[in-house]
Amino acid sequence: MIARDAVITAIDFETTGVMEDLPSEPWQIGMVGMRGGAVDGSRQFMSLLRVGDRPFNPHAPGNHHKLRSEIAEAPTTGDLWPELKKWWLGAPLAAHNISVEKNLIQAAAPLHSPGPWIDTLKLARVAYPALESHTLEDLLIRLKLMDQTRELCPGREAHDALFDAIGCAVLLEHVLGLEGWGGVTVEQLVNVQPDAYYKRVSERTRRRATS
Repeated sequence: MIARDAVITAIDFETTGVMEDLPSEPWQIGMVGMRGGAVDGSRQFMSLLRVGDRPFNPHAPGNHHKLRSEIAEAPTTGDLWPELKKWWLGAPLAAHNISVEKNLIQAAAPLHSPGPWIDTLKLARVAYPALESHTLEDLLIRLKLMDQTRELCPGREAHDALFDAIGCAVLLEHVLGLEGWGGVTVEQLVNVQPDAYYKRVSERTRRRATS
């Protein structure tokens, strides 16, 4: 399927981070739909997710320290499953650096196989291999996509799950609008490898090692 013709869900989790012997757990989820190669601002979902009485990693981003009482009373992914399955199943999923989101969804829905997964981090490294940073926030600033992202979720900022999900979708919309990207398929996006970026990083590392 041509990617511009696909219905895609962009997703982001904010997590507690690993702390002592406790694994990282999600405390917020944000999602937004894409249709026709563009962000569908009318299709948004955000929820806090219940986390028990545990410490958060002090380096974990987000406003969790201000929301602990709300997080303690929030629904679980099991509670939200009737809604989440509408977003997660039967359509491509996109995230910026998919490993966190992919692992958390697999843990929440072990009997299902959501996806395929589109990684906007890899796509950005293919489209812009020479950029020094490919973090989502830096890309939104560098590519002048921050205003569009903020307009779609007023009052939110980076490291909020809905903001980052929308930022991921805005970035994907931008990449699909670049010259030469109009006819790419979902399968090509899923399997893309940023070889030029990896080569550049390898060469830079080798120069530093020999200097």
